[in-house]
Amino acid sequence: MIEFELTFMDFLLEHQERHGRTYHFLILMNSILNAAKRIQHFYLTGALRGNLGPAGCINVQGEKTMKLDQIANEVVKNYLFRSGRVIEAISEEEEKPVLMNPSGRYFVYFDPLDGSSNIPHNLPVGFLFGIAKRNLEGPEDNHLRAGQEYIAAGMFVIPTGTFTIALKDAGCWRFHIDETMNYVKPIKLELPNDQKKWELSYNSAHRYYYDHRIKDWLEKNEKKYQFRYLGALAGDFHRILTNGGLFLYPAIVNHPDPGKNYPNGKLRLMYEAAVVSFMCQEAGGSAVDEKGQSILAIQPQQPHQRTALYLGSKELVDEITEVLSS
Repeated sequence: MIEFELTFMDFLLEHQERHGRTYHFLILMNSILNAAKRIQHFYLTGALRGNLGPAGCINVQGEKTMKLDQIANEVVKNYLFRSGRVIEAISEEEEKPVLMNPSGRYFVYFDPLDGSSNIPHNLPVGFLFGIAKRNLEGPEDNHLRAGQEYIAAGMFVIPTGTFTIALKDAGCWRFHIDETMNYVKPIKLELPNDQKKWELSYNSAHRYYYDHRIKDWLEKNEKKYQFRYLGALAGDFHRILTNGGLFLYPAIVNHPDPGKNYPNGKLRLMYEAAVVSFMCQEAGGSAVDEKGQSILAIQPQQPHQRTALYLGSKELVDEITEVLSS
């Protein structure tokens, strides 16, 4: 007997029809799927083609760029443009918003290759994206959307072949790529309540540079949980979604080199923190910044705005929020 797994596009088609929605979103998501598959291909063949090394330049974030960063950015822009459904896109690799189709319906915020430092070691990286809808009831002013205005957010963990997406008020779902390069078999994700599975994920090399309240909390609580850290937000959050716990990227405020302090946090709000926070909320969790404010409630003031991030099981995020307000 042949088994036919439900593909992501079939799953999404059923979702759109059930809620009486248009197919514009399917067309957009098809372009994002094609981009992810293409990035996966370039990653898997990168060593053979010499694409896993540095590009020899600095991006708009002041960070060293890998060749695959540039390739992934061009791939995503190409497919988004060809969809005809995107008004404007904001990428980690682009200084300014990328104008696409003024009559489009969506804004897309993306990090084409999260975790670039993993590339030379053939370790997992991510492709993160958030989607917001244009104003359909009046003129569009192209304002930057807060995470709570997103209608969907997702991530691909490359090259593991996993794709996780959250749809507004419809849950968080994971798919796996099959031999036909289709993402199949939807699994609804909910952060587990079993604290024995919970993990802490953070860069332990920075622990001495955090605010003293966070340092004290870690010293008091870290032995209660397993510790895992991959160094790519998509990969680390992938584990948190499965096992529960807390991902931390606190503000860096006590570094001996003042130039390496990030008092406002280091992660980018629109295409990193808000994306995973949206997904986390749909899976029953939550996320806050260094002030204990909901990440999804923050109104961006500029495309590459940075933030600290505390993300995961609601009980732990609430505990950290109380610590930050003390």
